[in-house]
Amino acid sequence: MKTIINNATIVNEGRQWVGAVVIDGECIADVFDSPVADVSDYDQVVDATGLYLLPGVIDDHVHFREPGLTHKADIATESRTAAAGGVTSFMDMPNTVPQTTTLELLEEKFTLARESSRVNYSFFFGATNDNAALLTQLDPTRVPGVKVFMGSSTGGMLVDNDVTLRQIFETSPLLIMTHCEDTAIIERNIEQFRKKYKGQNDFPVRYHSRIRSVEACYAATECAVRLARETGARLHVAHVSSERELTLFSDDTDVTRKQITAEAVIAHLMFSSEDYDHLGSRIKCNPAVKTVEDREALREALATGEIDIVATDHAPHMLREKEGGALRAASGMPMIQFSLVAMLELSDQGYVTPERVVQLMSHNPALLYRIDRRGFIRKGYYADLVLVDPEANWQVLTGRYYTKCGWTPMDERTFKWRVRRTFVNGMTAYSDGIVVDGIRGMELKFNPAD
Repeated sequence: MKTIINNATIVNEGRQWVGAVVIDGECIADVFDSPVADVSDYDQVVDATGLYLLPGVIDDHVHFREPGLTHKADIATESRTAAAGGVTSFMDMPNTVPQTTTLELLEEKFTLARESSRVNYSFFFGATNDNAALLTQLDPTRVPGVKVFMGSSTGGMLVDNDVTLRQIFETSPLLIMTHCEDTAIIERNIEQFRKKYKGQNDFPVRYHSRIRSVEACYAATECAVRLARETGARLHVAHVSSERELTLFSDDTDVTRKQITAEAVIAHLMFSSEDYDHLGSRIKCNPAVKTVEDREALREALATGEIDIVATDHAPHMLREKEGGALRAASGMPMIQFSLVAMLELSDQGYVTPERVVQLMSHNPALLYRIDRRGFIRKGYYADLVLVDPEANWQVLTGRYYTKCGWTPMDERTFKWRVRRTFVNGMTAYSDGIVVDGIRGMELKFNPAD
């Protein structure tokens, strides 16, 4: 079946124009620089007048909680949430139960996604102190990278053996994504707060950013960058959260020229420590949301090049698990449905152009991970596309989000932009509030360097 999306404002590869895109089966058959006058030859016509057509978002950092934590979320529910947000591909993290730290457990995740994911998928392999020998057995055409927790977060996957850490950097055939927080600094900060609060086991959540401090983030990030430079490893630093860390990265906007790259996530771009007063533990995440100045620096780095990719770190928890303060409340929040519209709001505020939003969320993930035929609106590429309305002016309310955990810190926020329709491999996966049943994504394929 041939579908034409006509009269759309297409944003792709650094430019905007009003034109048309033809879908034939699962791929893009044609891209036109102007609208098509005679559409009688097409089986389906989508009139996109007034709408923007973008490549589908590729989110390289999500926690869909399956297996083992499916009371919070699962691949089926969170992939439908992704489709509602214009996210057509995701890469899931390994800190599930059990952790994705063996080849057999990795394969089980692929099987789960094949059965239930509404969008395209892949999975990171988790490094530990004991499994570095497995890294050379990973299939670089199927696995995007190796996740290394350089600092305690959730799931108990801390790599704290210096010899093993260097071995991972020296031997991994794949890109290494790091979670960078220095555990010793965090523990020292906790002890200082315990002295202040006379032995209490929890503290107000507003102190989370002082416990998981800028110093803790910078120390671990500097270590990762130094190891990458010494070993030649390809390094991607996840969820950079502070202005100081940005000094460690190049401002080259061409991701293909970089050995070391950086990711920002929506939580650190949208919230600051001032928001703890009204959102409390709902915005508690690791690394912590930090100051207004840190948030402003991250926003500015979107355009200048220190930040290469924007992702979500989508991490659902039940609200009862978010009860407590800086130590007891669970860290993480569901964000994937609102990442694209949030970034387009930042473009309206002048931080980035819509073209740069597409580069950060679609083009650069495809280039960095060398994903086969995705991330661009090009003839012959898979038809992963999203139509967004720039004048929707809608409010996020209960019933307008799809995550299994049933809440979002974006609740009651008003957005100008809204996702109207998402295509996954040429099929409509989401349309105006309805996630289409029966759609299944494909396993992402990667093209290793020669």
